[in-house]
Amino acid sequence: MCGELLLKNPVLGTMIATVAGMLSVSALADDAKPSLSQQLANPIANLTSVPIQYNALFGGGLDGKARISALDIQPVIPFRLNEDWNLITRTILPIASAQNLFNGMGDVSGLGDTQLSAFLSPEAAGPGGLIWGVGAVINMPTATDPLLGTSKWGAGPSAVALIQKGSWTVGILANQMWTFDGGNAINKSFVQPWVTYQLRDNWSVSATSQTSYDWITRQWTVPINVGVAKLVNIGEQPVQFQVGGIYMLSAPDGAPRWGLQTTVTFLFPKDG
Repeated sequence: MCGELLLKNPVLGTMIATVAGMLSVSALADDAKPSLSQQLANPIANLTSVPIQYNALFGGGLDGKARISALDIQPVIPFRLNEDWNLITRTILPIASAQNLFNGMGDVSGLGDTQLSAFLSPEAAGPGGLIWGVGAVINMPTATDPLLGTSKWGAGPSAVALIQKGSWTVGILANQMWTFDGGNAINKSFVQPWVTYQLRDNWSVSATSQTSYDWITRQWTVPINVGVAKLVNIGEQPVQFQVGGIYMLSAPDGAPRWGLQTTVTFLFPKDG
């Protein structure tokens, strides 16, 4: 399946090859204990956080005038199983709205489907500083409108791998999801390569692509996301603010073509 994905989309293949090449470089800088900002660049860090992400997407619909917005609440909660292993959970609860989907008609708002991911990850990094996790992703049919979700349960395997060296974090996350409560509503592959570079004074820049392929409609969605973030303290509460842009390299007919993204992440580091 992975080979077919790469053959059908050279853009995705190039991105994965680039990330893989970066992961093979083990001497970008001397190893050091990850800062709080670096831990945020690691989706399976042993760090409790609550990202609240707002996406505003434009250029969709039959006439190119549709607007879609989504507020995603994404709590990340780690559980220490023993001295060697952690279980990292991430829940994504979207609150979405869309206007002018069908030439001035089709306005809708409400909840989307909820996704829960869980990764079993070793406490210590592996050879070359490799950090990895394996687990599962579950789709829960919480959408309040058919236009906002699948109305189907779904599940499948998920995995993530990354390396952090000096100011760099490079990694890739992937999952495959199928319907398991009847029908054929979900059969989708997801691949997300990303690169984050830490700047001075808790600034960082990042680039990623949350690429997906729908095996039922045989359609690609390939966005490019580029953003800048700043970690600050509000009183004693660490908070990261991020802003960026989204551009669709490939998307189904009627899907938005570009957008803006802002994220506020509340961090709850462990004492000591």
